[in-house]
Amino acid sequence: MPIVKPFMASRKFTSTIEAGTGTGPTFAIAATAFTDDTGAAATAFPSSFAYYVLYLNAQIQTADTSTITTTTLTIPGGDVLDPATPVFVEMVVN
Repeated sequence: MPIVKPFMASRKFTSTIEAGTGTGPTFAIAATAFTDDTGAAATAFPSSFAYYVLYLNAQIQTADTSTITTTTLTIPGGDVLDPATPVFVEMVVN
């Protein structure tokens, strides 16, 4: 059984679909296009996290909707969404 770290906190990031680039399966939004929960421009997503939750237009998305790295949130097919669609990522870090 894996060891569970005792400390948990969350980091929140917000942007819009219009900040993304690419089409189809390569549509992605750079971490630097997000603001963090303090209102500052993000430089990167956390490198170590337990899980993350993606919200598009305030709707929780399933795990197969996206992938995330320290530099990029990839949303395959996200380019078909309205450019003003809000993108919100909550990462639970430990």
